[in-house]
Amino acid sequence: MTVRVVLVDDQALFRAGIRLVIDSQPDLEVVGEAGDGRAGVELIRREKPDVVLMDIRMPVMDGLAATAELLADPDPPRVVMLTTFDLDEAAARAIRQGASGFLLKDAEPEFLLAAIRTVHSGSAVIAASATRELFAHFAEPDHAPVPPSFTTLTEREREIFALAARGLSNAEIAQREYLSEATVKTHISRILTKLELRDRVQLVVFAYEHALIS
Repeated sequence: MTVRVVLVDDQALFRAGIRLVIDSQPDLEVVGEAGDGRAGVELIRREKPDVVLMDIRMPVMDGLAATAELLADPDPPRVVMLTTFDLDEAAARAIRQGASGFLLKDAEPEFLLAAIRTVHSGSAVIAASATRELFAHFAEPDHAPVPPSFTTLTEREREIFALAARGLSNAEIAQREYLSEATVKTHISRILTKLELRDRVQLVVFAYEHALIS
């Protein structure tokens, strides 16, 4: 199956370079580009891609507003924010509102490709250590109380939750806990359902916001 990607960035030369990298892969395809957030939202609603690479700072409508609008739609795509700063408060805000991760614009091509595949498969968090650092840096001063839904997790699910919140992938958790990757995937799916979370990066956000990870 081919992963369909849309690029939303106001720099045409940057989009051209990213498109060249993505379209060189047999399992990835760029199905559209836009130069601002408003045009991006219209394009994404029309093309219904699997993954969106969304610049944060753009004219007409910025990436934060565009992402918020898209994520209010039924069955939205995975949105990965593009930023020039590794500790970007806007990226942290976008992830809190539902984006599936962030990428630095100067990332190596191999990392970009791996990130698209990772966010599409949902098997890990993009740049887990950078994501943890981002939320440690921009942590809210007052933690929200742990919701009752967390108490519905079994002891095993809490163990898996803690490992996933630290950014471990399915494969890493499986190796550490002597489980199959399929079993880990099932546990993660149940955890996300019980906590009403969209994906693994939202699990990391949940853990930080409720002081469930140090």
